Amino acid sequence: MQITSHSSRRGEAAGVVKTDNRPAAAPRAAAAPAQAASAAASLQSMPEIDQAKVAEVRAALARGEVRFNPERLAGLIEQYHGGR
Repeated sequence: MQITSHSSRRGEAAGVVKTDNRPAAAPRAAAAPAQAASAAASLQSMPEIDQAKVAEVRAALARGEVRFNPERLAGLIEQYHGGR
């Protein structure tokens, strides 16, 4: 099993690049509410926690395939939540 790290900054994780402050074109703006409703419905139907992934990670930890450093995890959690 391979576990990769991702950026904890939402914009970087999503690949968001802001280039200017011009308003969006009318056709995109008109489609935005429908897309937002569709995205919201999709998110609501998804579980908050992917239990299969949790089980996979637990099994990999138990087999010793993944190193776990609780101090590093604590530091990353603190950093993500603005502790530093």
